[in-house]
Amino acid sequence: MSEKNKYEAGFGSHALKNPQRIVFTTKKTSAKVQDVAEPKVMAYPHLLMREAIVFQVIVAMLVVVSLLWDAPLEQLANPLLTPNPAKAPWYFLGLQELLHYFPPLVAGVIIPTLVVLALIVIPYFNVNINGAPLWAAKRIGALQGFVAVLVALVVVLGIYDAWTVLVPTALIGGLAVYSYFFEPEVGGWKGYLRGRPVSWWVMTWFIAVSIVLTLVGTFFRGPGWSWVWPWRPYGA
Repeated sequence: MSEKNKYEAGFGSHALKNPQRIVFTTKKTSAKVQDVAEPKVMAYPHLLMREAIVFQVIVAMLVVVSLLWDAPLEQLANPLLTPNPAKAPWYFLGLQELLHYFPPLVAGVIIPTLVVLALIVIPYFNVNINGAPLWAAKRIGALQGFVAVLVALVVVLGIYDAWTVLVPTALIGGLAVYSYFFEPEVGGWKGYLRGRPVSWWVMTWFIAVSIVLTLVGTFFRGPGWSWVWPWRPYGA
């Protein structure tokens, strides 16, 4: 006769750590149980009036700003003259900055397609569902593979002179490699980096690259997409 399973009563919400669960029910128990009757207020006028006040304050602030500072409008549009530089909206300036370094097929088609596909597909893979640190296993082979990929990526970016991508890539990748040598019990910022999972490192790298590309394209590009300082007018 096989040994009976032993069960312990407790609370938990982790499906992997507690795969077997038992639910105890009693007769004449309502599906909705309310322990404490919390006070309630109506959305009108309590919430709606607060939202109206905030809206009016924001409108008043915009009016004051518009009275004190003029909008940076340029001359009337001339269909026969293309502005130089012709910049895309800020949310597309990262791609326009990539077009300065890579061929149009790479920067305008391949990279955006890979990013969109990654955002769609990645949630369907149960990779590191527990959020374990990047170097939890302390495998030297994983470190060597990571360094090899990082060096190859840096070399490719260096060949194309894509320093706006190279700098954040080298910085984030260097911190990830550096965290391999931290002890598990270390505290402070080292302990924080030591405990970050691979998803955190990838997302941090993606956000850092996007911010750098957008800032450079917005403030540091002038006629002919040349490098300019934001505090100096074009041609100075």
